[in-house]
Amino acid sequence: MQMNTPPRSTIRLTRRGRFALVMTGAVVAGTAVAVPLLLTLDTDEEARPTSLVIPEGRRAGQIYEAVDKALELPSGTARKSLVRANLRLPNDAEGNPEGYLFPATYPLDTKATPESLLKAMVDTANTKFHKAPIAAGAQRNAMNVYQAVTIASIVQAEAATKADMGKVARVVFNRLERGMPLQMDSTINYALNRTTLRTTEADTRIDSPYNSYQRMGLPPTPIDSPGEDALRAAISPPPGDWLYFVTVKPGDTRFTADYAEHERNVAEFNRNQQSASTAK
Repeated sequence: MQMNTPPRSTIRLTRRGRFALVMTGAVVAGTAVAVPLLLTLDTDEEARPTSLVIPEGRRAGQIYEAVDKALELPSGTARKSLVRANLRLPNDAEGNPEGYLFPATYPLDTKATPESLLKAMVDTANTKFHKAPIAAGAQRNAMNVYQAVTIASIVQAEAATKADMGKVARVVFNRLERGMPLQMDSTINYALNRTTLRTTEADTRIDSPYNSYQRMGLPPTPIDSPGEDALRAAISPPPGDWLYFVTVKPGDTRFTADYAEHERNVAEFNRNQQSASTAK
């Protein structure tokens, strides 16, 4: 995939399925609700947690923090343990486990360490990713498994619902095939290491390999840990010519290949946002 910097377009994809217009002096803002990483406790409230639940869509940094909290270790311990963990990562990852800390429930026995937990997550990811459906699906779409995981991570971040995942994946494929920049706000959000999203014109000009406004192709790594639904969507998206999508209101995400139609959908989205702000 080409990595040349394209001219900026007047359209952008936004997190959780919103696709909005970038206009001088105007910003369409969305809020990403941060769901905490879960610790499953014994019946004794004072007892140490017995398991660590990693939800879908969490970034590596959030997972490191959860491991430190679960094991009652100083902040930063899990991140520092990467050099000792000997994780089985693909060459494309260059030692970065982003996308390979698989979302699942991991037991916390008395012998659990940051290294053992991170290794378990990566081993689980490898087991899932290299089974026939994922590996064969990646090959069928002329990409390797790492690229499929990267697309799945974008789908995980962008799709408002499980039902939307396949269509979001198809938008990604269609844009890549047409040589269009992805222009995903989820990648900007990742570059800026934030969870509350407010994308401005200045944000879209940041110097980052994750700036999918300025860079062609996929970001260099996944941007979160995708779940199995997102992975299935990434390797088997439904047929369609969609290039744009916007969540006009909760439960109503509209996909289209027609820019004029998309502009009308965006206008409706903006009216709904304005009405919601007025009602507060």
